[in-house]
Amino acid sequence: MTLSASTTRAVDLRVEPVDEVLDRVGRSLQTCLARDTVVRKRRSIGARTDRGTWVRIERRGLDKIGVQGWNGTECAARLDGIAQPAWRGCLVWRDADEPVMWRADETELLPGPPIGTAVLTEDPKLPDEWWQAFSSSVDALSAQDTGRVATPDTVAITQALVTESIHSAFSGDFDTTVEQWVPAHADLNWANMTAPTFCLFDWEDWGIAPRGLDSASLWGSSLAVPALADRVRQERRHDFESRDGKLMTLFVCAKILGPGAHPEDPRQEPARRAAEQIVAELQTG
Repeated sequence: MTLSASTTRAVDLRVEPVDEVLDRVGRSLQTCLARDTVVRKRRSIGARTDRGTWVRIERRGLDKIGVQGWNGTECAARLDGIAQPAWRGCLVWRDADEPVMWRADETELLPGPPIGTAVLTEDPKLPDEWWQAFSSSVDALSAQDTGRVATPDTVAITQALVTESIHSAFSGDFDTTVEQWVPAHADLNWANMTAPTFCLFDWEDWGIAPRGLDSASLWGSSLAVPALADRVRQERRHDFESRDGKLMTLFVCAKILGPGAHPEDPRQEPARRAAEQIVAELQTG
């Protein structure tokens, strides 16, 4: 039987009691999780261990665990040429009371702090060396092979989703067919990268996606800082200049401008301008 989304209780791990979960993970991995290092997010918890590693714990409903599983960090460990924390091992169990599963992945510590929140409002002023390492890793990722399908926001990205998302937000007679599908991180934002040493982490959603998804996602996370958004476009211009890259820019703009958008989001106006230009190009091209 397929579980519907309504069968899984909505939980925000930023406010949910998690001590029992942390204790269970520590016992199973034979380590102690430092409570003063705990980082809470909506669907995951992270903490440092007493052996100098990091553990990320995620709670996910069974309805959100598809055929490919939810072992993104484990599968990413085999990727070459990408700056990421080395994977050490994992623990997975099914909740005894609810239709959810828990997963804890242990990795090396990050080489530096995350750059910021998912959406930045100030320029992090990253050096050229950082941008070179960033672009090299994104290029290396797109050259890999995988049977995984990217799941941004835990939803598998398909041609139908791309078409529906774009045409629900933007009118016009233009084709939304994706030509090139390549591996992508699928959650590329400023909260999942480190500085001053570049490192890309949180690989839960990676897989095949339209070319340019990662570049467009990071650009969308940068729109409140025009110079930063311009730098992203400059560094990844071969993505943005491609037809698929333009479609992915519209895909990201649709999320910023869609029904759930915050009216005071400073990214809305630059997203609207960019979308209007791209729609015009696609209609004439």
